[in-house]
Amino acid sequence: MRFKLVIVMFLIVPLVGISQSTKLDTIRVFYLGGQSNMDGHGYNKDLSKSQQKAMKDVYIFHGNPVDDAQPNGGLGKWEVLKPGHGVRFSSDGKNNKLSDRFGVELSFSKKMQELYPNQKIAIIKYSRGGSSIHLKGSKGKTWDPDYIGVGGNQYDYYLKTINTAFSVKDINNDGKEDYLLPSGIVWMQGESDAKNEEIANEYYGNLVRLMGLIRASLRIDDLPVVIGKISDSGNNEQGKVWNCGELIQYAQEKYAKTDTNAAIIRSTKNYNYTDKWHYNSEGYIDFGEKFAEAMYILLQK
Repeated sequence: MRFKLVIVMFLIVPLVGISQSTKLDTIRVFYLGGQSNMDGHGYNKDLSKSQQKAMKDVYIFHGNPVDDAQPNGGLGKWEVLKPGHGVRFSSDGKNNKLSDRFGVELSFSKKMQELYPNQKIAIIKYSRGGSSIHLKGSKGKTWDPDYIGVGGNQYDYYLKTINTAFSVKDINNDGKEDYLLPSGIVWMQGESDAKNEEIANEYYGNLVRLMGLIRASLRIDDLPVVIGKISDSGNNEQGKVWNCGELIQYAQEKYAKTDTNAAIIRSTKNYNYTDKWHYNSEGYIDFGEKFAEAMYILLQK
């Protein structure tokens, strides 16, 4: 019964713009997902004055991030992109509550605007810190669509996010109907799956499956996917934060090598941290730019 429900939800997105009209305003849309280093732990106060301004012709729908079985997961509303879509962002579907943090969405969008001048860019973001893509991964924070509990899981909230985002006909309220063109998936996740050897050994298969499901929900089988390679701060008494981090890294490299339209960002190994788990502001800015550059190359194929 659950699989039938998932299939039905897949069909919601393409009904929004299955046939493009010359009268529609075409906007490239990218999905950003994963766990806390996709949430974003950069500090808004570290941004320059120009970086702190709202971005022209860039829009974001940020799904409300909650644990499994919690209410209001995936609620959100379109707005112009500006700092505040990092960790502790929330939305009730009517109002977005910005935080004092940012993630890769800022520099990713800025670089995309440079690569696609005079084009509008849209971001759909749903991520949850500490989440796992394994059925037995982080308790209360799983992306495995087979997880059945009271309420939804992270994959359910992802579907809620994109279906609500695509249902809006005019995301920038300019009086002109928009055609949202799915253009890519940006994924940063894997740290939570690196705690346990059994779970880490199944990461490749789980990643292949999840990216396939996300592509299917956006109705493009070979939609470009750029993933970020997890890294380890070494800020732990044992020297490593992630016991099985190498297994996840191997699986991520394998995915980027075997998928015909995927790429991996390895610059994470050079970033500094603000704690055991999260990059500093400078790291997130560079990370977003690297994501955009890799995405652009895939889109040129």
